[in-house]
Amino acid sequence: MLSLATRRGKLTLALACLAGFLDFIDTTIVNIALPSIRHHLDFSVASLQWAVSGYLLTYGGFLLLGGRAADLAGRRRLLVAGTMLFGLASLAGGLASSAGVLVAARLAQGLGAAMMTPAALSILTTSFPQGRDRITAIGAWSGTIPLASVFGVMLGGLLSQGPGWRWVFFVNLPVAAVVITSAVRLLPAEASSIRIRNFDVAGAILSTAGMLTLVYALVNAPSTGWGSARTITELATAALLLAAFAINEQRHSSPLVPLAIFRIKGLAAADVTQVIAQAGFYAMFFFITLYMQNILGYRPIAAGAAYLPVTAGVGLTSGIATKLMPRTGTRPVLVAGLLLGASGVYWLSPIGVHGSYLTSILPGLVVMALGLGAVFVGVQTAANAGVPADQAGLAAALITASSTLGAALGLAIFSAIAAGRTRHLLAGGALPPALTAGFRAAVLACAIFLATAAVIATRAAGTREQLTAPPRPHLTPQPSPNQHETAKPDGTSCHKAVPSVTQRSVRHQSFSICRCLPRTGRMLDGMRLG
Repeated sequence: MLSLATRRGKLTLALACLAGFLDFIDTTIVNIALPSIRHHLDFSVASLQWAVSGYLLTYGGFLLLGGRAADLAGRRRLLVAGTMLFGLASLAGGLASSAGVLVAARLAQGLGAAMMTPAALSILTTSFPQGRDRITAIGAWSGTIPLASVFGVMLGGLLSQGPGWRWVFFVNLPVAAVVITSAVRLLPAEASSIRIRNFDVAGAILSTAGMLTLVYALVNAPSTGWGSARTITELATAALLLAAFAINEQRHSSPLVPLAIFRIKGLAAADVTQVIAQAGFYAMFFFITLYMQNILGYRPIAAGAAYLPVTAGVGLTSGIATKLMPRTGTRPVLVAGLLLGASGVYWLSPIGVHGSYLTSILPGLVVMALGLGAVFVGVQTAANAGVPADQAGLAAALITASSTLGAALGLAIFSAIAAGRTRHLLAGGALPPALTAGFRAAVLACAIFLATAAVIATRAAGTREQLTAPPRPHLTPQPSPNQHETAKPDGTSCHKAVPSVTQRSVRHQSFSICRCLPRTGRMLDGMRLG
Protein backbone atom coordinates (compact mmCIF):
# COMPACT_ATOMS: atom_id res chain seq x y z
CA MET A 1 0.00 0.00 0.00
CA LEU A 2 1.12 3.56 -0.74
CA SER A 3 0.82 6.73 1.29
CA LEU A 4 0.06 10.18 -0.03
CA ALA A 5 2.81 11.44 2.24
CA THR A 6 5.37 9.81 -0.07
CA ARG A 7 6.54 10.98 -3.47
CA ARG A 8 5.55 7.67 -5.07
CA GLY A 9 2.05 7.94 -3.66
CA LYS A 10 1.59 11.46 -5.02
CA LEU A 11 2.91 10.45 -8.45
CA THR A 12 0.58 7.43 -8.59
CA LEU A 13 -2.39 9.66 -7.82
CA ALA A 14 -1.31 12.14 -10.50
CA LEU A 15 -0.90 9.32 -13.05
CA ALA A 16 -4.38 7.89 -12.44
CA CYS A 17 -6.03 11.32 -12.57
CA LEU A 18 -4.17 12.18 -15.80
CA ALA A 19 -5.41 8.98 -17.43
CA GLY A 20 -8.96 9.74 -16.31
CA PHE A 21 -8.65 13.34 -17.49
CA LEU A 22 -7.65 12.13 -20.96
CA ASP A 23 -10.73 9.91 -21.17
CA PHE A 24 -13.22 12.42 -19.79
CA ILE A 25 -12.05 15.39 -21.85
CA ASP A 26 -12.73 13.54 -25.10
CA THR A 27 -16.44 13.39 -24.29
CA THR A 28 -16.67 17.17 -24.89
CA ILE A 29 -13.59 18.45 -26.73
CA VAL A 30 -14.87 17.38 -30.16
CA ASN A 31 -18.31 19.04 -29.75
CA ILE A 32 -17.14 22.59 -30.43
CA ALA A 33 -15.16 21.45 -33.50
CA LEU A 34 -18.14 19.71 -35.16
CA PRO A 35 -18.94 22.51 -37.67
CA SER A 36 -15.33 22.53 -38.94
CA ILE A 37 -15.22 18.72 -39.07
CA ARG A 38 -18.43 18.61 -41.07
CA HIS A 39 -17.13 21.18 -43.56
CA HIS A 40 -13.72 19.52 -44.16
CA LEU A 41 -14.83 15.86 -44.24
CA ASP A 42 -18.24 16.30 -45.92
CA PHE A 43 -20.27 14.79 -43.09
CA SER A 44 -24.02 14.71 -43.58
CA VAL A 45 -26.15 16.29 -40.84
CA ALA A 46 -27.44 12.85 -39.85
CA SER A 47 -24.01 11.22 -39.65
CA LEU A 48 -22.24 14.09 -37.87
CA GLN A 49 -23.56 12.97 -34.49
CA TRP A 50 -21.39 9.84 -34.70
CA ALA A 51 -18.26 11.97 -34.40
CA VAL A 52 -19.42 12.33 -30.78
CA SER A 53 -21.67 9.34 -30.20
CA GLY A 54 -19.21 6.83 -31.69
CA TYR A 55 -16.81 7.47 -28.80
CA LEU A 56 -19.53 7.23 -26.19
CA LEU A 57 -21.04 4.08 -27.73
CA THR A 58 -17.93 1.90 -27.40
CA TYR A 59 -16.90 3.61 -24.17
CA GLY A 60 -20.15 2.65 -22.48
CA GLY A 61 -20.50 -0.68 -24.25
CA PHE A 62 -17.13 -2.15 -23.22
CA LEU A 63 -16.81 -0.73 -19.69
CA LEU A 64 -17.92 -3.85 -17.81
CA LEU A 65 -15.61 -6.05 -19.84
CA GLY A 66 -12.78 -3.55 -19.40
CA GLY A 67 -13.29 -3.40 -15.65
CA ARG A 68 -13.24 -7.15 -15.20
CA ALA A 69 -10.26 -7.47 -17.55
CA ALA A 70 -8.34 -5.10 -15.27
CA ASP A 71 -8.95 -7.48 -12.36
CA LEU A 72 -8.01 -10.60 -14.32
CA ALA A 73 -5.29 -9.46 -16.72
CA GLY A 74 -3.63 -6.81 -14.55
CA ARG A 75 -4.37 -3.13 -14.06
CA ARG A 76 -1.05 -1.77 -15.27
CA ARG A 77 -1.17 -4.03 -18.32
CA LEU A 78 -4.68 -2.87 -19.25
CA LEU A 79 -3.94 0.80 -18.59
CA VAL A 80 -0.90 0.72 -20.90
CA ALA A 81 -2.71 -1.24 -23.64
CA GLY A 82 -5.79 1.01 -23.47
CA THR A 83 -3.71 4.19 -23.59
CA MET A 84 -1.75 2.91 -26.58
CA LEU A 85 -4.99 2.17 -28.43
CA PHE A 86 -6.39 5.55 -27.44
CA GLY A 87 -3.26 7.35 -28.67
CA LEU A 88 -3.15 5.51 -32.00
CA ALA A 89 -6.86 6.18 -32.54
CA SER A 90 -6.29 9.89 -31.78
CA LEU A 91 -3.54 9.98 -34.40
CA ALA A 92 -5.83 8.31 -36.93
CA GLY A 93 -8.61 10.79 -36.12
CA GLY A 94 -6.32 13.76 -36.60
CA LEU A 95 -5.11 12.42 -39.95
CA ALA A 96 -8.59 11.35 -41.13
CA SER A 97 -9.40 12.22 -44.73
CA SER A 98 -12.99 10.95 -44.74
CA ALA A 99 -16.00 10.77 -42.46
CA GLY A 100 -15.78 6.99 -42.20
CA VAL A 101 -12.17 7.04 -41.00
CA LEU A 102 -12.97 9.64 -38.34
CA VAL A 103 -15.95 7.67 -37.00
CA ALA A 104 -13.84 4.50 -36.89
CA ALA A 105 -11.15 6.39 -34.97
CA ARG A 106 -13.74 7.62 -32.47
CA LEU A 107 -15.04 4.07 -31.97
CA ALA A 108 -11.46 2.89 -31.29
CA GLN A 109 -10.90 5.80 -28.89
CA GLY A 110 -13.97 4.74 -26.92
CA LEU A 111 -12.70 1.17 -26.67
CA GLY A 112 -9.33 2.39 -25.41
CA ALA A 113 -11.03 4.62 -22.84
CA ALA A 114 -13.16 1.67 -21.65
CA MET A 115 -9.90 -0.12 -20.85
CA MET A 116 -8.17 2.89 -19.29
CA THR A 117 -10.83 4.30 -16.95
CA PRO A 118 -11.61 1.25 -14.76
CA ALA A 119 -7.92 0.31 -14.69
CA ALA A 120 -6.89 3.79 -13.52
CA LEU A 121 -9.62 4.08 -10.87
CA SER A 122 -8.97 0.57 -9.52
CA ILE A 123 -5.25 1.41 -9.29
CA LEU A 124 -6.25 4.21 -6.93
CA THR A 125 -8.57 2.12 -4.80
CA THR A 126 -6.06 -0.71 -4.43
CA SER A 127 -2.91 1.40 -3.99
CA PHE A 128 -4.08 3.41 -0.99
CA PRO A 129 -5.35 1.94 2.29
CA GLN A 130 -8.96 2.32 3.36
CA GLY A 131 -9.31 5.61 5.22
CA ARG A 132 -8.18 9.20 4.73
CA ASP A 133 -5.64 8.55 1.96
CA ARG A 134 -8.10 6.61 -0.17
CA ILE A 135 -10.83 9.21 0.34
CA THR A 136 -8.38 11.94 -0.68
CA ALA A 137 -7.32 9.99 -3.77
CA ILE A 138 -10.92 9.31 -4.85
CA GLY A 139 -11.74 12.97 -4.16
CA ALA A 140 -8.99 14.08 -6.54
CA TRP A 141 -10.24 11.60 -9.16
CA SER A 142 -13.84 12.78 -8.72
CA GLY A 143 -12.86 16.42 -9.16
CA THR A 144 -11.12 15.50 -12.40
CA ILE A 145 -14.37 14.38 -14.07
CA PRO A 146 -16.29 17.70 -14.23
CA LEU A 147 -13.11 19.72 -14.65
CA ALA A 148 -12.12 17.69 -17.72
CA SER A 149 -15.58 18.06 -19.26
CA VAL A 150 -15.59 21.85 -18.83
CA PHE A 151 -11.95 22.17 -19.92
CA GLY A 152 -12.78 20.11 -23.02
CA VAL A 153 -15.35 22.69 -24.15
CA MET A 154 -12.89 25.54 -23.67
CA LEU A 155 -9.91 23.76 -25.28
CA GLY A 156 -12.05 22.54 -28.18
CA GLY A 157 -13.06 26.11 -28.96
CA LEU A 158 -9.50 27.40 -28.76
CA LEU A 159 -8.06 24.66 -30.96
CA SER A 160 -10.82 24.65 -33.59
CA GLN A 161 -10.60 28.43 -34.01
CA GLY A 162 -6.78 28.38 -33.79
CA PRO A 163 -4.58 25.70 -35.37
CA GLY A 164 -7.61 23.76 -36.62
CA TRP A 165 -9.99 20.93 -35.67
CA ARG A 166 -7.38 18.19 -36.21
CA TRP A 167 -5.58 19.37 -33.09
CA VAL A 168 -8.46 18.29 -30.86
CA PHE A 169 -7.10 14.81 -31.64
CA PHE A 170 -3.37 15.54 -31.87
CA VAL A 171 -3.39 17.15 -28.41
CA ASN A 172 -4.02 13.70 -26.92
CA LEU A 173 -0.72 12.24 -28.17
CA PRO A 174 1.78 13.82 -25.74
CA VAL A 175 -0.58 13.17 -22.81
CA ALA A 176 -0.95 9.50 -23.81
CA ALA A 177 2.85 9.20 -24.07
CA VAL A 178 3.25 10.59 -20.53
CA VAL A 179 0.65 8.15 -19.16
CA ILE A 180 2.29 5.12 -20.81
CA THR A 181 5.82 6.06 -19.74
CA SER A 182 4.77 6.87 -16.19
CA ALA A 183 2.73 3.67 -15.82
CA VAL A 184 5.66 1.49 -16.91
CA ARG A 185 8.14 3.27 -14.64
CA LEU A 186 5.91 3.93 -11.63
CA LEU A 187 3.50 1.00 -11.23
CA PRO A 188 4.78 -2.36 -9.98
CA ALA A 189 5.18 -5.15 -12.53
CA GLU A 190 2.43 -7.76 -12.61
CA ALA A 191 2.58 -11.51 -12.90
CA SER A 192 3.21 -12.69 -16.44
CA SER A 193 0.31 -15.15 -16.27
CA ILE A 194 -3.24 -13.96 -16.96
CA ARG A 195 -6.15 -15.49 -15.07
CA ILE A 196 -8.33 -16.72 -17.93
CA ARG A 197 -9.08 -20.21 -16.67
CA ASN A 198 -12.81 -20.91 -17.06
CA PHE A 199 -13.29 -17.37 -18.44
CA ASP A 200 -16.93 -16.32 -18.79
CA VAL A 201 -17.01 -15.90 -22.58
CA ALA A 202 -20.81 -15.95 -22.76
CA GLY A 203 -21.03 -13.28 -20.06
CA ALA A 204 -18.53 -11.08 -21.88
CA ILE A 205 -20.49 -11.34 -25.14
CA LEU A 206 -23.92 -10.83 -23.55
CA SER A 207 -22.87 -7.88 -21.37
CA THR A 208 -21.06 -6.08 -24.19
CA ALA A 209 -23.85 -6.69 -26.72
CA GLY A 210 -26.51 -5.64 -24.22
CA MET A 211 -24.77 -2.42 -23.23
CA LEU A 212 -23.90 -1.51 -26.83
CA THR A 213 -27.53 -2.00 -27.83
CA LEU A 214 -28.83 -0.01 -24.86
CA VAL A 215 -26.50 2.94 -25.42
CA TYR A 216 -27.22 2.89 -29.17
CA ALA A 217 -30.98 2.96 -28.53
CA LEU A 218 -30.69 5.89 -26.12
CA VAL A 219 -28.44 7.83 -28.49
CA ASN A 220 -30.98 7.54 -31.32
CA ALA A 221 -34.20 7.84 -29.32
CA PRO A 222 -34.51 11.67 -29.59
CA SER A 223 -34.43 11.55 -33.40
CA THR A 224 -36.37 8.33 -34.04
CA GLY A 225 -38.92 8.93 -31.27
CA TRP A 226 -39.53 7.02 -28.03
CA GLY A 227 -42.67 5.43 -29.43
CA SER A 228 -41.18 4.34 -32.75
CA ALA A 229 -40.94 0.65 -33.58
CA ARG A 230 -37.19 0.96 -34.01
CA THR A 231 -36.60 2.42 -30.52
CA ILE A 232 -38.92 -0.07 -28.84
CA THR A 233 -37.22 -2.97 -30.63
CA GLU A 234 -33.74 -1.77 -29.69
CA LEU A 235 -34.67 -1.27 -26.03
CA ALA A 236 -36.41 -4.64 -25.87
CA THR A 237 -33.36 -6.34 -27.42
CA ALA A 238 -31.07 -4.68 -24.89
CA ALA A 239 -33.33 -5.79 -22.04
CA LEU A 240 -33.33 -9.40 -23.27
CA LEU A 241 -29.55 -9.46 -23.67
CA LEU A 242 -28.96 -8.03 -20.20
CA ALA A 243 -31.51 -10.41 -18.67
CA ALA A 244 -29.73 -13.34 -20.33
CA PHE A 245 -26.45 -11.94 -18.99
CA ALA A 246 -27.85 -11.86 -15.43
CA ILE A 247 -29.04 -15.48 -15.71
CA ASN A 248 -25.67 -16.55 -17.09
CA GLU A 249 -23.84 -14.84 -14.20
CA GLN A 250 -25.95 -16.74 -11.66
CA ARG A 251 -25.09 -20.09 -13.21
CA HIS A 252 -21.45 -19.65 -14.23
CA SER A 253 -18.81 -20.94 -11.84
CA SER A 254 -16.50 -17.98 -12.61
CA PRO A 255 -18.81 -15.12 -13.67
CA LEU A 256 -17.62 -11.98 -15.42
CA VAL A 257 -19.64 -9.93 -12.90
CA PRO A 258 -19.99 -11.82 -9.61
CA LEU A 259 -23.42 -10.75 -8.38
CA ALA A 260 -22.16 -10.94 -4.81
CA ILE A 261 -20.61 -7.52 -5.38
CA PHE A 262 -24.09 -6.03 -5.05
CA ARG A 263 -24.27 -7.36 -1.50
CA ILE A 264 -21.78 -4.68 -0.45
CA LYS A 265 -23.89 -2.21 1.50
CA GLY A 266 -24.65 0.96 -0.43
CA LEU A 267 -22.90 0.02 -3.69
CA ALA A 268 -26.08 -0.46 -5.76
CA ALA A 269 -27.62 2.71 -4.28
CA ALA A 270 -24.49 4.68 -5.20
CA ASP A 271 -24.63 3.41 -8.79
CA VAL A 272 -28.34 4.27 -9.13
CA THR A 273 -27.70 7.71 -7.61
CA GLN A 274 -24.98 8.29 -10.22
CA VAL A 275 -27.34 7.38 -13.07
CA ILE A 276 -30.02 9.86 -11.96
CA ALA A 277 -27.59 12.62 -10.94
CA GLN A 278 -25.53 12.37 -14.13
CA ALA A 279 -28.73 12.56 -16.19
CA GLY A 280 -29.57 15.88 -14.55
CA PHE A 281 -26.12 17.46 -14.53
CA TYR A 282 -25.05 16.37 -18.04
CA ALA A 283 -28.29 17.47 -19.70
CA MET A 284 -28.25 20.79 -17.85
CA PHE A 285 -24.82 21.63 -19.30
CA PHE A 286 -26.05 20.62 -22.74
CA PHE A 287 -29.12 22.88 -22.72
CA ILE A 288 -27.45 25.86 -21.05
CA THR A 289 -24.73 25.70 -23.72
CA LEU A 290 -27.39 25.67 -26.45
CA TYR A 291 -29.11 28.60 -24.76
CA MET A 292 -25.91 30.66 -24.65
CA GLN A 293 -25.00 29.94 -28.28
CA ASN A 294 -28.41 30.00 -29.96
CA ILE A 295 -30.32 32.55 -27.87
CA LEU A 296 -27.67 34.83 -26.36
CA GLY A 297 -25.40 34.54 -29.44
CA TYR A 298 -22.20 33.40 -27.69
CA ARG A 299 -19.27 32.20 -29.79
CA PRO A 300 -17.81 28.77 -28.89
CA ILE A 301 -14.88 30.20 -26.91
CA ALA A 302 -17.17 32.55 -24.98
CA ALA A 303 -19.57 29.70 -24.17
CA GLY A 304 -16.66 27.62 -22.89
CA ALA A 305 -15.27 30.50 -20.81
CA ALA A 306 -18.69 30.94 -19.20
CA TYR A 307 -18.05 27.73 -17.28
CA LEU A 308 -14.85 28.94 -15.62
CA PRO A 309 -16.70 29.62 -12.33
CA VAL A 310 -17.86 26.00 -12.41
CA THR A 311 -14.26 24.75 -12.36
CA ALA A 312 -13.51 26.95 -9.36
CA GLY A 313 -16.63 25.82 -7.51
CA VAL A 314 -16.03 22.15 -8.19
CA GLY A 315 -12.40 22.40 -7.11
CA LEU A 316 -13.40 24.16 -3.89
CA THR A 317 -16.11 21.75 -2.79
CA SER A 318 -14.19 18.66 -3.88
CA GLY A 319 -11.47 19.58 -1.41
CA ILE A 320 -13.96 20.41 1.35
CA ALA A 321 -15.92 17.19 0.82
CA THR A 322 -12.74 15.11 0.89
CA LYS A 323 -11.86 16.53 4.31
CA LEU A 324 -15.40 16.20 5.69
CA MET A 325 -16.11 12.58 4.79
CA PRO A 326 -13.72 10.93 7.28
CA ARG A 327 -15.70 12.75 10.00
CA THR A 328 -19.26 12.67 8.69
CA GLY A 329 -19.31 9.72 6.29
CA THR A 330 -20.36 9.81 2.64
CA ARG A 331 -24.14 10.08 2.91
CA PRO A 332 -24.46 13.59 4.42
CA VAL A 333 -21.99 15.01 1.89
CA LEU A 334 -23.70 13.29 -1.05
CA VAL A 335 -27.25 14.27 -0.08
CA ALA A 336 -26.27 17.88 0.70
CA GLY A 337 -24.43 18.14 -2.63
CA LEU A 338 -27.42 16.84 -4.59
CA LEU A 339 -29.83 19.23 -2.86
CA LEU A 340 -27.43 22.11 -3.48
CA GLY A 341 -27.06 21.06 -7.13
CA ALA A 342 -30.83 20.79 -7.54
CA SER A 343 -31.24 24.30 -6.10
CA GLY A 344 -28.67 25.72 -8.51
CA VAL A 345 -30.24 24.04 -11.55
CA TYR A 346 -33.69 25.21 -10.44
CA TRP A 347 -32.26 28.74 -10.21
CA LEU A 348 -31.18 28.38 -13.85
CA SER A 349 -34.58 27.20 -15.10
CA PRO A 350 -36.28 30.65 -15.54
CA ILE A 351 -33.91 31.58 -18.42
CA GLY A 352 -35.47 34.02 -20.88
CA VAL A 353 -34.98 35.30 -24.40
CA HIS A 354 -33.54 38.60 -23.17
CA GLY A 355 -31.51 37.13 -20.33
CA SER A 356 -27.89 37.88 -19.55
CA TYR A 357 -24.97 35.90 -18.19
CA LEU A 358 -24.65 37.84 -14.94
CA THR A 359 -28.31 37.66 -13.97
CA SER A 360 -29.69 34.55 -15.70
CA ILE A 361 -26.77 32.08 -15.69
CA LEU A 362 -23.92 32.91 -13.30
CA PRO A 363 -25.76 32.70 -9.93
CA GLY A 364 -27.29 29.31 -10.71
CA LEU A 365 -24.04 27.96 -12.12
CA VAL A 366 -22.12 28.90 -8.97
CA VAL A 367 -24.63 27.21 -6.64
CA MET A 368 -24.82 24.16 -8.91
CA ALA A 369 -21.01 23.87 -9.04
CA LEU A 370 -20.77 23.83 -5.26
CA GLY A 371 -23.10 20.85 -5.19
CA LEU A 372 -21.50 19.13 -8.18
CA GLY A 373 -18.09 18.85 -6.51
CA ALA A 374 -19.56 17.26 -3.40
CA VAL A 375 -21.70 14.83 -5.44
CA PHE A 376 -18.86 13.45 -7.54
CA VAL A 377 -16.59 12.94 -4.54
CA GLY A 378 -19.37 11.38 -2.47
CA VAL A 379 -20.74 9.01 -5.08
CA GLN A 380 -17.33 7.76 -6.21
CA THR A 381 -16.29 7.12 -2.61
CA ALA A 382 -19.55 5.34 -1.76
CA ALA A 383 -19.36 3.15 -4.88
CA ASN A 384 -15.85 1.93 -4.02
CA ALA A 385 -16.15 1.61 -0.23
CA GLY A 386 -15.64 -1.90 1.08
CA VAL A 387 -14.90 -3.45 -2.34
CA PRO A 388 -12.31 -6.27 -2.21
CA ALA A 389 -9.12 -5.70 -4.17
CA ASP A 390 -9.79 -8.50 -6.66
CA GLN A 391 -13.01 -6.77 -7.77
CA ALA A 392 -11.89 -3.13 -7.65
CA GLY A 393 -11.81 -2.91 -11.45
CA LEU A 394 -15.38 -4.19 -11.66
CA ALA A 395 -16.61 -1.66 -9.09
CA ALA A 396 -14.83 1.12 -11.01
CA ALA A 397 -16.46 -0.03 -14.25
CA LEU A 398 -19.92 -0.12 -12.65
CA ILE A 399 -19.79 3.47 -11.40
CA THR A 400 -18.31 4.73 -14.68
CA ALA A 401 -20.93 2.81 -16.67
CA SER A 402 -23.58 4.40 -14.45
CA SER A 403 -22.31 7.80 -15.58
CA THR A 404 -22.51 6.75 -19.22
CA LEU A 405 -26.05 5.46 -18.90
CA GLY A 406 -27.11 8.54 -16.93
CA ALA A 407 -25.81 10.95 -19.57
CA ALA A 408 -27.49 9.01 -22.38
CA LEU A 409 -30.74 8.64 -20.48
CA GLY A 410 -30.81 12.30 -19.48
CA LEU A 411 -30.27 13.63 -22.99
CA ALA A 412 -32.79 11.21 -24.46
CA ILE A 413 -35.54 12.13 -21.97
CA PHE A 414 -34.90 15.85 -21.66
CA SER A 415 -34.37 16.32 -25.40
CA ALA A 416 -37.86 14.90 -25.93
CA ILE A 417 -39.26 17.30 -23.31
CA ALA A 418 -37.51 20.33 -24.86
CA ALA A 419 -38.41 19.39 -28.43
CA GLY A 420 -42.06 18.76 -27.53
CA ARG A 421 -42.42 22.10 -25.79
CA THR A 422 -40.69 23.93 -28.65
CA ARG A 423 -42.87 22.32 -31.34
CA HIS A 424 -46.01 23.20 -29.40
CA LEU A 425 -45.10 26.89 -29.17
CA LEU A 426 -43.73 27.15 -32.72
CA ALA A 427 -47.23 26.70 -34.12
CA GLY A 428 -48.12 30.27 -33.27
CA GLY A 429 -44.92 32.05 -32.28
CA ALA A 430 -41.34 33.00 -33.13
CA LEU A 431 -38.40 30.61 -32.90
CA PRO A 432 -36.31 32.19 -30.07
CA PRO A 433 -39.16 32.23 -27.50
CA ALA A 434 -40.17 28.69 -28.46
CA LEU A 435 -36.60 27.40 -28.17
CA THR A 436 -36.10 29.15 -24.85
CA ALA A 437 -39.30 27.66 -23.46
CA GLY A 438 -38.08 24.21 -24.49
CA PHE A 439 -34.72 24.74 -22.80
CA ARG A 440 -36.51 26.06 -19.70
CA ALA A 441 -38.71 22.97 -19.42
CA ALA A 442 -35.73 20.63 -19.83
CA VAL A 443 -33.62 22.42 -17.18
CA LEU A 444 -36.52 22.31 -14.72
CA ALA A 445 -36.80 18.55 -15.30
CA CYS A 446 -33.06 18.27 -14.59
CA ALA A 447 -33.60 19.91 -11.19
CA ILE A 448 -36.36 17.38 -10.40
CA PHE A 449 -34.03 14.50 -11.30
CA LEU A 450 -31.34 15.81 -8.96
CA ALA A 451 -33.82 16.11 -6.10
CA THR A 452 -34.87 12.51 -6.77
CA ALA A 453 -31.24 11.40 -6.69
CA ALA A 454 -30.89 13.00 -3.24
CA VAL A 455 -33.65 10.70 -1.96
CA ILE A 456 -31.96 7.61 -3.43
CA ALA A 457 -28.60 8.70 -1.99
CA THR A 458 -29.92 8.19 1.53
CA ARG A 459 -29.40 4.46 0.89
CA ALA A 460 -25.76 4.83 -0.18
CA ALA A 461 -22.84 3.84 2.04
CA GLY A 462 -22.72 6.60 4.59
CA THR A 463 -21.22 5.83 7.96
CA ARG A 464 -17.69 6.66 8.94
CA GLU A 465 -17.12 3.02 9.86
CA GLN A 466 -17.99 1.87 6.32
CA LEU A 467 -15.35 4.17 4.87
CA THR A 468 -12.57 3.25 7.26
CA ALA A 469 -13.22 -0.48 7.78
CA PRO A 470 -11.01 -2.83 5.73
CA PRO A 471 -12.73 -4.37 2.69
CA ARG A 472 -13.86 -7.96 2.62
CA PRO A 473 -11.04 -10.25 1.48
CA HIS A 474 -13.39 -12.07 -0.89
CA LEU A 475 -17.03 -12.39 -1.81
CA THR A 476 -17.18 -16.10 -2.57
CA PRO A 477 -19.14 -18.50 -0.36
CA GLN A 478 -16.97 -20.09 2.32
CA PRO A 479 -17.26 -23.51 3.99
CA SER A 480 -19.50 -23.75 7.02
CA PRO A 481 -17.84 -24.35 10.39
CA ASN A 482 -19.61 -27.71 10.30
CA GLN A 483 -17.83 -28.79 7.10
CA HIS A 484 -14.59 -30.66 6.70
CA GLU A 485 -12.40 -31.13 3.65
CA THR A 486 -12.28 -34.51 1.92
CA ALA A 487 -10.10 -35.65 -0.95
CA LYS A 488 -11.53 -36.56 -4.34
CA PRO A 489 -10.07 -39.30 -6.59
CA ASP A 490 -8.59 -36.70 -8.97
CA GLY A 491 -6.51 -35.18 -6.18
CA THR A 492 -8.67 -32.10 -5.63
CA SER A 493 -10.64 -31.47 -2.47
CA CYS A 494 -14.22 -30.74 -1.60
CA HIS A 495 -16.11 -29.74 1.52
CA LYS A 496 -18.55 -32.16 3.08
CA ALA A 497 -21.16 -31.05 5.61
CA VAL A 498 -21.14 -32.74 9.04
CA PRO A 499 -24.24 -32.14 11.21
CA SER A 500 -23.56 -30.81 14.68
CA VAL A 501 -25.27 -31.94 17.87
CA THR A 502 -27.57 -28.93 17.94
CA GLN A 503 -28.01 -28.49 14.21
CA ARG A 504 -29.86 -30.94 11.96
CA SER A 505 -29.17 -29.14 8.69
CA VAL A 506 -26.96 -26.43 7.27
CA ARG A 507 -28.78 -23.51 5.74
CA HIS A 508 -27.42 -22.08 2.49
CA GLN A 509 -28.40 -18.63 1.34
CA SER A 510 -28.71 -17.65 -2.28
CA PHE A 511 -28.94 -14.22 -3.73
CA SER A 512 -30.05 -12.75 -7.06
CA ILE A 513 -29.44 -9.04 -7.37
CA CYS A 514 -28.38 -7.51 -10.66
CA ARG A 515 -28.71 -3.95 -11.70
CA CYS A 516 -26.18 -3.41 -14.45
CA LEU A 517 -26.21 0.27 -14.91
CA PRO A 518 -24.18 1.30 -17.73
CA ARG A 519 -23.01 7.34 -20.20
CA THR A 520 -23.52 8.77 -23.48
CA GLY A 521 -25.05 11.73 -25.28
CA ARG A 522 -25.77 13.27 -28.63
CA MET A 523 -26.74 16.51 -30.26
CA LEU A 524 -30.40 17.53 -29.97
CA ASP A 525 -32.04 16.51 -33.26
CA GLY A 526 -34.74 18.79 -34.50
CA MET A 527 -33.26 21.72 -32.54
CA ARG A 528 -29.84 21.96 -34.23
CA LEU A 529 -29.19 25.57 -35.14
CA GLY A 530 -26.35 27.17 -37.02
